[in-house]
Amino acid sequence: MTQAVQAPAANAAVPQQAAVANKQPNEFLTFTLGHEEYGADILKVQEIRSYEAPTTIANAPAFLKGVVNLRGVIVPIVDMRIKFGLAEATYNQFTVVIILNVAQRVVGMVVDSVSDVIELSGEQIREAPQFGATLDTEYITGLGTVGERMLILVDIEKLMTSQDMALVDITSH
Repeated sequence: MTQAVQAPAANAAVPQQAAVANKQPNEFLTFTLGHEEYGADILKVQEIRSYEAPTTIANAPAFLKGVVNLRGVIVPIVDMRIKFGLAEATYNQFTVVIILNVAQRVVGMVVDSVSDVIELSGEQIREAPQFGATLDTEYITGLGTVGERMLILVDIEKLMTSQDMALVDITSH
């Protein structure tokens, strides 16, 4: 009779372990653009650098500030404030460039500041709201909550490799 009681308990532990495995925390590098706080998968981040004026590229979109030479690698620099249509982009001592590895490419992303690295559990991440055709949310993977903070979680690889970013055409020539 003891074995019959133990067997169901052992079987009940397996679904609980599977549930815990599905709720593994994710780590995000948090950064600010304007008054909003965003999060990007920390595994896509190569390094964080202070902002330096890039070499401009003729006829490039306004959000593509230019390129920099990073240890022999030519890196396109995208200003996310301009890309997202936020307030006027000002460059100060807090402005940084997040160097990303996306789709086997190195890309720099200008942001107002970097906050920290945050670990979010599955319970802290909510699905991104759907706004229909009025607002494109395809790059937003969810909303993260930490206390009173709300983070807009961005699929940085999907954003940086999107057709409207034109990074593939510009950097491959």
